[in-house]
Amino acid sequence: MAEMTLTRMRLAEGVWEGLLSTREKVAPKLQLRHRDDLLGEPETVETQAAPGEPGRWLVRFRLPVERLSDGVQTFVIEDASTGDALAHETIFAGEIVDDDIRAEVSLLRAELDLLKRAFRRHCSED
Repeated sequence: MAEMTLTRMRLAEGVWEGLLSTREKVAPKLQLRHRDDLLGEPETVETQAAPGEPGRWLVRFRLPVERLSDGVQTFVIEDASTGDALAHETIFAGEIVDDDIRAEVSLLRAELDLLKRAFRRHCSED
């Protein structure tokens, strides 16, 4: 099994891009997954690597608009031969997200207040 590293570079105009480094000189086979559905293969384009460096490829895929909806959507790029996840992109959308984020912040504030009180109590006991 070849070691692969896929580093996210950017998301621009609906296209995700990353840099894939591997020890092999042959382009690896990748697949894009959303939930339990395979959406196809991301595009891979070989890039110039310095002599002696492993193979490098630019990996890109267009976010499928038909898959975007309210809530959280996660797209995963996998090694097709092993099924190992190499990278992911998570998209938050819709009104439900605002409520979720506010609830999370509220919960975090409550937990922080609890920790502050416990810490102050601990410090005053000395």
